[in-house]
Amino acid sequence: MADNLTFGGYVADIEVLQPKVADKMADNLSNHKDLILQVLRELGEPAALSDIKAKLNGIPERTLHRWLAQWVATGEVQTSGQKRGRRYFLPTQRSLLPPATSAHLLFSAVALPFIERIRQPLMTRSPCTYDTKWFDAYQPNETFYLDVGQRQRLMQQGRKITDELPAGTYAQRIFTRMLIDLSYNSSRLEGNTYSLLDTQKLLLEGLEADNKLDEEKIMLLNHKDAIRFLVEGINRMEISTDNIRSLHYLLADGLVVAGAAGQIRSDSVRIASSTYMPMDNRERLEAQLTRIADKAQLIHDPFEQSFFLLVHIAYLQAFIDVNKRTARLACNIPLVRHNLVPLSFNDIDKDDYASAVLVTYEQHETRPLAELYVWSYLRSCQLYSVTAEAIGIDPLRVQYRQTRRGVIRDIVQHTLHGETLERYIQQQVAALVPAIHQEKFMADLRYDLEHLAPHNIAGMGFSRQELEQWQKTIRSR
Repeated sequence: MADNLTFGGYVADIEVLQPKVADKMADNLSNHKDLILQVLRELGEPAALSDIKAKLNGIPERTLHRWLAQWVATGEVQTSGQKRGRRYFLPTQRSLLPPATSAHLLFSAVALPFIERIRQPLMTRSPCTYDTKWFDAYQPNETFYLDVGQRQRLMQQGRKITDELPAGTYAQRIFTRMLIDLSYNSSRLEGNTYSLLDTQKLLLEGLEADNKLDEEKIMLLNHKDAIRFLVEGINRMEISTDNIRSLHYLLADGLVVAGAAGQIRSDSVRIASSTYMPMDNRERLEAQLTRIADKAQLIHDPFEQSFFLLVHIAYLQAFIDVNKRTARLACNIPLVRHNLVPLSFNDIDKDDYASAVLVTYEQHETRPLAELYVWSYLRSCQLYSVTAEAIGIDPLRVQYRQTRRGVIRDIVQHTLHGETLERYIQQQVAALVPAIHQEKFMADLRYDLEHLAPHNIAGMGFSRQELEQWQKTIRSR
């Protein structure tokens, strides 16, 4: 049921408003939004909810909190801290926040020597090439790049909603925030100079920033296409060479030579500022990418699976360019599938990330990159926490999902329609659902019947042909 909003003493349910009233309320909400954003600008620093409310008259705290959560979800407002320590600020005020950490504090005493070694002049580092023995030594569910403490902490912080919901539910509900954050940060790590606010304007409104290269715009728009492909296709997206190549195609289109997007390379490549020389030979590269995908599929823990993909897709360098971007998108497949917070690579320093990746290439040591992964993921969890509060979960829809699907299955398989359909629905609802929940169940049932399509009948218990026959019968009435 929709929340009620109060405007000038008038309480209205958003979902049942007539168009003219809804338009008026939308205008009022827009006016309040401008006012609140102005308050944030005037405060000049990250502000608590109480500080913002004190500058406004007549807006209930619950309503203000909900509005702020909506704008956090779209990236127009950002947050730091949690619960009572949460502060709100505009993207342009990010520089007012204290630095999250320094490089020496970010890497542990164990990992730091590897980083310092990789930052030595090239002439002091030994040349190396792709090592299949290192890959072969990894045994799924026996070898772990992330230790048990890291995996437990990631799961504790990353699980925002129940496993009972379909794969990708969480990512779909925070899609706008994920789209902006992941596009911005993944591109930033490649040297893209678009700001977070400019990224939002480009991806959501199509507004290009002034004095920016076309390549930077294409990079961000390609991320948008790839993220949409990942989230919308998650129910059928296995970790496979085809899907990895599809992600590369979407990320690289227009940024590499014609015909190279999504294709395993046949030319040699070299890595800037590194002594690592990747594998050559197209057939070997294709075979090894298949082995990476197959081994990743065997890993049970979604975070270990994610990190394995991040490491080995980049290490192989199967494509002419855009390998690390492909790895960053592919490593989100297990997270999105398991309804976990996505990894957006928030606040990672570009040089720290590059150094940690080179450590995996040259030294086959994953600890520095693992520490960045864990640290950034926990930062992502903090930033997504307000969005998670805003999206809410529909417990009754989850509770009666199997009952609802059973009714839908009978309707489709018996091609019920017209008065027969209505009688059947009334009988089943009365028999299967307590009176207090019948209205909600009926609304969900009718919504699902109206929106049945071949792509959303998995688990329903009937075939596409049966669906088409039922819909044909309905249309002929």
